[in-house]
Amino acid sequence: MSRPATFERNKIRVTAGDRAVSLVFGALVTLFALACLLPFVLVVSAAFTEETALVKNGYQLLPSEFSLNAFKLLSQTNNVLDAYKVTIFITVAGTLLSMLCTCAIAYALSCQNFRSRGALSMFCYFTMLFNGGLVATYLMNTQVLHLRDNILVLILPSMLSAYNIFLMRNFFSGIPASLSEAAKLDGATDMQILFRVILPISTPGIATVGLFYALSYWNEWYKCMLYISEEKLYTLQYLIMRIMRQINYASTVPADVNLYQGALPTYSFRMAAVVAAIGPIILLYPFVQKYFTSGLTVGSVKG
Repeated sequence: MSRPATFERNKIRVTAGDRAVSLVFGALVTLFALACLLPFVLVVSAAFTEETALVKNGYQLLPSEFSLNAFKLLSQTNNVLDAYKVTIFITVAGTLLSMLCTCAIAYALSCQNFRSRGALSMFCYFTMLFNGGLVATYLMNTQVLHLRDNILVLILPSMLSAYNIFLMRNFFSGIPASLSEAAKLDGATDMQILFRVILPISTPGIATVGLFYALSYWNEWYKCMLYISEEKLYTLQYLIMRIMRQINYASTVPADVNLYQGALPTYSFRMAAVVAAIGPIILLYPFVQKYFTSGLTVGSVKG
């Protein structure tokens, strides 16, 4: 029996040129991925390499002399566990609070029947262009809000981002308005529409913006330097920076005073600190990668 004519017309023919182009682009993407992966492999390898071998042989794909001295030094440092707890807390709590407020404001801006949406949009956009500066911000957080040596100072000032608000607004604007109208006809309030209708179908946008917030909180060190003096409230990034400064200084002492000391894992410790700092985020990314890829287009929808 012969195939239907419609099937023959709709069948796409793949030529040898198409295969060649796909092969070339596949090879280029593979090379680019390997080029991006190579620095991270070198960092991990250096973290597990003996300091003297690293200085002598340089960075290699595989450790020339395997050693855990850098990680032992990192684990024996005071307040490392506390720094991990603080960083994890502000990342989780800060991301949840930021997403809750961001989604609420973005939903209000996406509603066409919200009368003040223009003024609120202008207010958010104004903060992207102008701010009070470092001195005014410091006085506000310390003298008015009294957040010095308070873990909330690592969360509240960074809780909202106008850029992320507009990203979520654009994503919500791409959702058919008929869904909200149908929910309103059923008697749903705006809060019920947001949490039961809009958010369940906005997973890609939520995952993308949430990852932006999580990375910002995880890498926080500047506010810790300004407002935190208690060591138990240090973030991981700030604590690692202080340790690296101390090791760099200690490594220069023997040469100045002619004292013999064992080789401090200066370079390998830096790599171990990088692995300890970015490891949890790298482990988190595969779980949100499928949402993150589709959520990258949230800004392409006209709001």
